[in-house]
Amino acid sequence: MTDKNYGDGTRAVRAGLPDPVKYEPTLPGPVFAAHFHLPGEPTGGYAYGRDENPTWTHLERAIGELEAPGEQGVETLVFASGMAAISAVLLSQLKTGDVVVVPTDGYQALPLLHEQLRAYGIEVRTAPTGGDGQLAVLEGARLLWIETPSNPGLDVCDIRRLVREAHAAGALVAVDNTLATPLGQRPLELGADFSVASDTKGMTGHGDILLGHVSCRDPERAAEVRRWRKVVGAIPGPMEAWLAHRSLATLQLRIDRQCSTALTLAQTLAGRADVTGLRYPGLPDDPSHTVAARQMRRFGSVVSFELADRKRADRFLEELRIVDDATSFGGVRSTAERRGRWGGDAVAEGFIRFSVGAEDPEDLIADVLRALDEAGS
Repeated sequence: MTDKNYGDGTRAVRAGLPDPVKYEPTLPGPVFAAHFHLPGEPTGGYAYGRDENPTWTHLERAIGELEAPGEQGVETLVFASGMAAISAVLLSQLKTGDVVVVPTDGYQALPLLHEQLRAYGIEVRTAPTGGDGQLAVLEGARLLWIETPSNPGLDVCDIRRLVREAHAAGALVAVDNTLATPLGQRPLELGADFSVASDTKGMTGHGDILLGHVSCRDPERAAEVRRWRKVVGAIPGPMEAWLAHRSLATLQLRIDRQCSTALTLAQTLAGRADVTGLRYPGLPDDPSHTVAARQMRRFGSVVSFELADRKRADRFLEELRIVDDATSFGGVRSTAERRGRWGGDAVAEGFIRFSVGAEDPEDLIADVLRALDEAGS
């Protein structure tokens, strides 16, 4: 699909499909193969299952079309998980003596990578997402890692500004786009060198696949990430890749429903005296709204807020009837959790991360309000 003017729904439904062949399926089934017929010299095509797989190829093309519609030069690589994708960028681009800047309020597993990077002699600097705080520690960096909106606090930074300053300082820029998805924002269009995501979340949207991806325009950078994937073998199974591609067809339908309901939920919670610290970038009075409105096309499915204490938060979660207490986000079934139970996030004990699903908005809002009332009784 090379027409940049197609809508998001059309693109999601058609992305990555091969040219039609009479009597063949429109989306070919998963290819389960460790090796392929390979007579003569191995020039092009598929040779070994750790390097390439036709099922990955269809999915990678599909994600690439969503990340950068109408562009021919974008390469996408899929991975076994979001952390595999994140690690591939960081560990393929950094070497001993380099400096990397990462957010203090990013994904909870990032500190595990900090330890590994420091063990390799790489300097790790941290600063908050909000207010473009990472600019203050950018000098001399090789790579700037952005996560916007941040998880779970939902702060937003100005991608264009950070990219401009980072490139002027000689640094590459990678954006963790997990929460927004390419339908929410397109980091490559905003100038980033890498767009990275855990597709376990909103991209596949059903809570039954672990997957990640990296997209970039520079063929040299892409080759380095590809080599890292080959070396460590962080590859997805063909069934997971096929299921992910199938799931992309409903991406626009899911995201639009979830974002619309998330805004309604946030507006409803704004009127509750027992809810504090409410964050959702789509709210006009949210601290991140002005920046988010400039660079985001949709504001995401995650709402965060605080209840009085741990006891009130736990009671609220127990009272919910159509919301699962689970630790992921972006799925068709609404989930919520008290983030403080894990440690590692700088949040209050009563902090709730709420991921809005595709239920009827009226049912979901009623369930949340009832649970809040019960938790306070």
